[in-house]
Amino acid sequence: MTQSNDQLVNQPLGRRTLMKGAGLGLVAGSLSATLPAPSASAATEGGEIWSSEYWAKKGDVPLWMFRKRVGAPKAGEPSKPVLFFVHGSSVTSRCFDIHVKGGGEYSVMDEFARYGFDCWTMDHENYGKSGRTSGNSDIKSGVEDLKAALDVLSKETGRQKYHFLGESAGAIRAGAFAEVQPDRVDRLVLAAFTYKGDGAPTLVKRAEQLDYYRTHNMRKRDREMIRSIATRDKPGTSELAAVEALADAEMPFGDQVPTGTYLDMTSKMPQVDPKKVVVPTLVISGQYDGNSTVADLQDFYGQLPNGDRQLIILPGVAHSVVLATNRQLFWHATKAFLTMPTPIST
Repeated sequence: MTQSNDQLVNQPLGRRTLMKGAGLGLVAGSLSATLPAPSASAATEGGEIWSSEYWAKKGDVPLWMFRKRVGAPKAGEPSKPVLFFVHGSSVTSRCFDIHVKGGGEYSVMDEFARYGFDCWTMDHENYGKSGRTSGNSDIKSGVEDLKAALDVLSKETGRQKYHFLGESAGAIRAGAFAEVQPDRVDRLVLAAFTYKGDGAPTLVKRAEQLDYYRTHNMRKRDREMIRSIATRDKPGTSELAAVEALADAEMPFGDQVPTGTYLDMTSKMPQVDPKKVVVPTLVISGQYDGNSTVADLQDFYGQLPNGDRQLIILPGVAHSVVLATNRQLFWHATKAFLTMPTPIST
């Protein structure tokens, strides 16, 4: 028997409540809820992808920013919707702009630039090209980094509100930022997100090193550790060539990264209060993600106050949605969420 949209919306959300469509697993939420005006064309834009580097300042700490879009900005032209990518614990912002020789498109920045977005990212404090300090670059520090980026975004784009997409600990950073700066967030995508992390196998294993994270601000992050991001949950869900390309991009920045987000995720969760995330939100995760459970994500999703919300579980995907063999599913669901039409009735 076919259920109506109202029946689907009003019934409790069970673990196997599925709306099969476009190869996606779980899609939850009322599509009749209040939605913003469309912010980018669903069509793919042609033209050369232009890029540029920028610097933000958080006090005395320089923070490297990177931008990609189709065509260089021109005076007097309408601005494009901004999509800001937020990286996680063990990699820099390079994860959003990976190029795999002969492996097809892996740069999510290039892909969304072609969708019509003005794509931005940054290296957080103690990562990549950004400044080095004695801190451990925890979630709160990452929120301050994002605050520092706002002046650059406003100056360069002329906009005051932006879409944010974070992966893994980057999703926690983005969610925590949306709590304190909801007026600067248009739509929020939390990819590979962790709410409380109860029963998540990766976090249970990670917690065995909790004493180390408490007493050290940096940890080892070698090539093998980078490989494990795409293999630890479900080998075969990412192409090895893509993982090696990520390692090649990351290793020039050294084999040490901060411990702050690991400490937060193993001893200080939750870092994001869903009741305070008032912006339209997409929670999207892989079927085999070891950093969270479906129950954990459902708990978070159920407390979001904005009716404009979705929860999507991607089949055949593990923790890294960006590096997944099935990454096109992630692109499709995210683009659909970011380009929602204006509702006729609210």
